[in-house]
Amino acid sequence: MPKLTRFEDLTCWQEATSMAVEIYRISRNGNIGKDFGFCDQIRRAAVSIASNIAEGKERETTPEFIRFLYIAKGSAGELRTQLYIANQIGYIEETKYLELNSNVEQISRMIGNLIKSLKKVR
Repeated sequence: MPKLTRFEDLTCWQEATSMAVEIYRISRNGNIGKDFGFCDQIRRAAVSIASNIAEGKERETTPEFIRFLYIAKGSAGELRTQLYIANQIGYIEETKYLELNSNVEQISRMIGNLIKSLKKVR
């Protein structure tokens, strides 16, 4: 793995940031936007993924980076659960749910692969 000096260079961070922006867009209006508790929770989970990737990278030690990547991966699971619930209660349509869920699964895989590669280097 090439040496990365900035978290902004990580594809998983870029994708997670794009996901957070999309979650903010879809939760601005409609049923999610009216359900303040749910809206806050889904936004926090989405923002947490990219934030933990960045915070871990900025810690500048591999064990700390790995620890924060695991937290980010957990937040991805949390977001997938919230998307599932949003779909089931009619807050987001099936096609949008499938698209977003697939994107979050991809982000989670990227984080998992990064964790594996960092563990190999150690």
